[in-house]
Amino acid sequence: MAILIRTRDVPSERRYDAWRSIVCDTLGPLDLRMADDTPLRGQIEAGQLGAVGVGRVRTSTPHSVHRTSGLIRQGGSELYRVVLAMSGSPLLMQDGRSVRLRRGEFAVYDFARPYELVYNEGVDLAVFSFPREMLALPAGSIAQLTAVPITTDGGTGALAAPLLRRVVTDLETYQPASATRLSGVVMDLVTTTLAERADLVDVQPAESRSRTLLLRVHAFIEQHLGDGDLSPATLAAAHHVSLRYLHRLFETNDTTVAAWIRHRRLERCRKDLAEPALHDVPVSALAARWGLPDAAHFSRLFRQAYGMPPAEYRRAGLMPGK
Repeated sequence: MAILIRTRDVPSERRYDAWRSIVCDTLGPLDLRMADDTPLRGQIEAGQLGAVGVGRVRTSTPHSVHRTSGLIRQGGSELYRVVLAMSGSPLLMQDGRSVRLRRGEFAVYDFARPYELVYNEGVDLAVFSFPREMLALPAGSIAQLTAVPITTDGGTGALAAPLLRRVVTDLETYQPASATRLSGVVMDLVTTTLAERADLVDVQPAESRSRTLLLRVHAFIEQHLGDGDLSPATLAAAHHVSLRYLHRLFETNDTTVAAWIRHRRLERCRKDLAEPALHDVPVSALAARWGLPDAAHFSRLFRQAYGMPPAEYRRAGLMPGK
């Protein structure tokens, strides 16, 4: 990853302003707070894994980072972020919850809502940033999962945390095509982990059951988008519910099961079409990869969703300056 700032390379009187500038330029408008007489020491690195931004923050200086309502009004991308404690014990606060992460644990937070991240000691953090649509879970459900610790004791958390750590340490070794595919793996695993973790979120029992089931269904869909036989019937059978109940779950988000599957398949295709590393792969092959083998049908669906045929969308995305 590229080193954005290393404080030992900056005169001491300029370190705070330089650090704050890098943080805000990289992450968006934020407020940094630390004691006036505290020497700032640390390093910030950044890189990219496909559409997922990857950052690493190492500092031995106690301080805190605040995203306030006023700063949110100033702008910044509507992103979700995952913070992984590689060492130290950062404190994350959002949506009335707070969690002090232990080494190896991670949590998700929403950059479009107020939060605080506090370092009372030295930390080594990995931060993954991605557009909201990449986390294929209902936004209302994410609000119940922010600042909730994902541990490595078992379940998919035991798979996700080591993978995230490895991505940070090995990021520069990945070829572009591999990075694009790996970003999909990372997002699938994060989505599945959050869906699994929803079982333990403290909400009303009836609401919790339906929300948890919907999260699991969404995660299942993401994992099986390439399966030609993915359908409402197979989803209902896989989750041991009636087809009628499954349809009712999706009605709460003003969509249908089939429409959601189609939307997620088209989104995967759209992202692949915009990926320079995949420009030699035929459009029809990309569509078939995501469960849309009928080229003519795919082209009609894509035009309806994005306003142009898939081949034209690819050309526009690969034009110089795009």
